[in-house]
Amino acid sequence: MSDKPRFLIVSADVLPAVFLKVIEAKRLLSKAKAKNSSDACRMVGISRSAYYKYKDNVQVYEDKANGQLSTLYMRLSDEPGVLSRVLQQLYEMGANILTVNQNIPVDTVAVVTISVRINRDELDPDEILKSLSSIYGVVSVKGI
Repeated sequence: MSDKPRFLIVSADVLPAVFLKVIEAKRLLSKAKAKNSSDACRMVGISRSAYYKYKDNVQVYEDKANGQLSTLYMRLSDEPGVLSRVLQQLYEMGANILTVNQNIPVDTVAVVTISVRINRDELDPDEILKSLSSIYGVVSVKGI
């Protein structure tokens, strides 16, 4: 039937327990708390056949409304500790750092792009830019 929806968002409260156990087994494997799928299945109490039947079709939905991805374009002085101070400030502001890409400095300035996830309720992107601009060694910073 072509009108059948491909994906659904369903409350975990109404799902059969096996789906939640598959999610937990996948989490154990990704965090290296289980050595292999057999170990993960044993830990959560499901059969390997149930795990393999559902593992590719059961995913956790991350509510992106609570988090915002931002990419920062920065020019930093080629001095020890500047990038470290920037990363520390982002950490202290509660940003989850996803990627960091630093180019080789040219004329004593390095271009750095940093992708972060911020919680919209707790952080304003303009506050981040203002805070980072005040760090010694930050030549410029802007959101892209």
